[in-house]
Amino acid sequence: MRAIVNATPLIALALLERLDLLRQMFDEVLVPTAVYDEVVIQGAGRPGAAEIAQADWLQIAAPEAVPTIEPILMGLDEGEMQVLLLARERQPDWVLIDERQGRRVARAMGLPVKGTLGILLAAVLAGLLSKEEALDALQRLVDGGIRISPRWQTWLKEELDKL
Repeated sequence: MRAIVNATPLIALALLERLDLLRQMFDEVLVPTAVYDEVVIQGAGRPGAAEIAQADWLQIAAPEAVPTIEPILMGLDEGEMQVLLLARERQPDWVLIDERQGRRVARAMGLPVKGTLGILLAAVLAGLLSKEEALDALQRLVDGGIRISPRWQTWLKEELDKL
């Protein structure tokens, strides 16, 4: 399976010290060059930057296409735009993106979208995390400053309760 990942899911999993979940769940994890630059180069010294830089199994890739419209006009940043362009070219099983507008555009493009909480749920379903570990991860993300709406927090809790 192949995933293309944006900045927030990478940072969130690095904060949880669980980048390994991506490695265990996917055969190929692509990080667009703009996302890598945002998280590792511009984000040097910030939480998660070193862990992501050391994850040599992440494949840094640039989309071949160039946007025909400025990303900001679509409400996207450069990283999100590259995620979507790369996804259109590489046809991933999952596009991992948390930002609302990026998710909307990805869905409009017919791309399979998941976010950080979707990764946690999938990890539980795959036996890589327990339900308790997923709930603890959710709380650690919120406590660590990752913005997750109450609606999405409730969604994850309800999905885990069904298991």
